[in-house]
Amino acid sequence: MPCTTLLVGKNASYDGSTMMARNEDSPSGQFTSKKFIVVRPEDQPRHYKSVISKVEIDLPDNPLRYTAMPNAQATEGIWGEAGINAANVAMTETETITSNPRVLGADPLVPGGIGEEDLLTLVLPYIRSAREGVLRLGNLLEQYGTYEMNGIGFQDVNEIWWLESIGGHHWIAKRVPDDEAVVMPNQQGIDFLDLADALGPGKDNLCSRDLAEFIEKNHLDLTLAEDREGPVAEDTAFDCRSAFGSHDDADHTYNTPRAWYMLRCLIPFSVEWDGPEAPFQPEDDDLPWSVEPDRKVTVEDVKYILSSHYQGTPYDPYGHKGDGSLRGKYRPIGINRTNFLALTQLRPDLPEDRRAVEWIAEGCNVFNAFVPFYTNVEKTPEYLAVTDAEPDSNQFYWANRLIGTLADAHFGACANLIERYQNKVGARAHALLKEGDRGGAGEKVNRYLEERNEKMAAMAQEETRKLLGQVLYAASNGMKNGFARSDA
Repeated sequence: MPCTTLLVGKNASYDGSTMMARNEDSPSGQFTSKKFIVVRPEDQPRHYKSVISKVEIDLPDNPLRYTAMPNAQATEGIWGEAGINAANVAMTETETITSNPRVLGADPLVPGGIGEEDLLTLVLPYIRSAREGVLRLGNLLEQYGTYEMNGIGFQDVNEIWWLESIGGHHWIAKRVPDDEAVVMPNQQGIDFLDLADALGPGKDNLCSRDLAEFIEKNHLDLTLAEDREGPVAEDTAFDCRSAFGSHDDADHTYNTPRAWYMLRCLIPFSVEWDGPEAPFQPEDDDLPWSVEPDRKVTVEDVKYILSSHYQGTPYDPYGHKGDGSLRGKYRPIGINRTNFLALTQLRPDLPEDRRAVEWIAEGCNVFNAFVPFYTNVEKTPEYLAVTDAEPDSNQFYWANRLIGTLADAHFGACANLIERYQNKVGARAHALLKEGDRGGAGEKVNRYLEERNEKMAAMAQEETRKLLGQVLYAASNGMKNGFARSDA
């Protein structure tokens, strides 16, 4: 799936939370409806069979309860995508990434292997830390192989890990520095890996155990001889992006500009961004994988970044700045075919029973709003849990799809309406969350949090219904067959 990911370490976030967020986007010309559900242990399969690859895997008999964002119509399988389990461990999958013919020739993709359809179901119910998630998925990749290149995030209250598959069976993973944020478009992202650590103690880096031999045998190390200080296995800053990634012309219009814009948002003051002498340009192949932000990152920052369309630059498709021929040159982050955005937030200052919340937006992020839900529950509100095949404005996904389609065609008339809606929902959501965090003492916590989620969903439905009416009115006034004179 074409997607965009943003990971925020606990010391880089506004409240000490680890935050992991990703847009799930459909391929061009496709729109996939989603739903937000809870998978209880009794509903988790013990024998799994993939719809796409037909791979069959026996699963352990001790799954944890977890949330998921599967396809509303399961004709192509589950596609669980993002969730938090009962141990307060989160997973997001996947960021479809790119590679090069040398890697794919050395370790070909496996048509009967595992892929995005499968990964959340195979991993999230069985892990109790982010590191465990990396190791479980790494073992599955080595055993079954994969038919696609993917990046996957794992998160607990203390740390976030990012794993990237390398060819059909190999993988690398890196812990997100606590003080930094990671930007990931659809290309191999980890820039440098400490192979000595990954093949040794594994403190901040992990990988396939035979990765050094794989690199040496297939001549994947592109480091110049005069810069090589010793064996590959002892390299503390191995250039894995050059070895495993791609640098295609397509990357320079589809992928790298998204990383450039995310970095622009995260470090706006410490770097000069405009002009020919700017150190970072939209098509640079050496953009950093992670940076220390200029200030603490908030939930609203995450939403803004993952909704962006190059505003403030000549590349904004809605803009009026600079050379008109540049508008729409690059693939925006906030694209029409986003299915949903999920931000999993693990808050260290809250009790474990309400520490985990999952912020959800559905449809095109330019025009939607973020809504948080507790995940320590047995069920989710019907407004998000039910998404029919046919459009229905009483369902969160479809209401947002309708708003986005109407507002896009009348951007000037609707932009202020959208901004007010996003701010209103955000303010009410934070207030409801604070209220929910304080209450529920002595009650059965799952039931209490389910009631709080229902209040949150009711608020979202109320504000979204209002916005749909406002956008419909503005779009109706902008119809091309309008005429200024009324009846005499």
